[in-house]
Amino acid sequence: MKWKILSSEHLVQRPFFSARKDICETETGKIIPEYFTVELGLTTCALGITENNMVVMIRQYRHPVGKVLLEIPGGFANEDESAEKAIAREMLEETGYTFSKYEYLGEVAANPGVLNNYTKLYLATGGKKTTIQNLDANEEIKVELISLDDLTGMLLQNKIEQSLHANCIFYGLLKMGKIKITAN
Repeated sequence: MKWKILSSEHLVQRPFFSARKDICETETGKIIPEYFTVELGLTTCALGITENNMVVMIRQYRHPVGKVLLEIPGGFANEDESAEKAIAREMLEETGYTFSKYEYLGEVAANPGVLNNYTKLYLATGGKKTTIQNLDANEEIKVELISLDDLTGMLLQNKIEQSLHANCIFYGLLKMGKIKITAN
């Protein structure tokens, strides 16, 4: 069921972001005259738990949706960087916390109808505040610590608006035994 790309044109190319327009042909011969894809690199995020069992959250303005969102830390992996090194770096930069252990939870595609990348999800434990934030020029991030119970309630009440982060939180809480699923 894979489509054949007949032609491809990059409309925008910037660090961490490209957009292209493809002309495609389906297996049945149907021509798709314009299919737009946003190309992004590998991204990571982590549910970070401190040594005192508090959750390290961040609050920041997200311009595309015009709102300040409560999220977990994360970001892009550099080209020469493993996903685990990228999330450890992002956690330190965005929060000032260092974590003693990272457990891989899986990967998800945020919007595969438009975006070409995956996000690798982690559970980070043993967090300690070791430095101040080292934010990118366009970042204004407030760090907040919340309880695991409060986070679980927020997730179950659909109050985590960032979908990738909701997935990571869900899988992290599941791994920690804070959420139980029973099969019928």
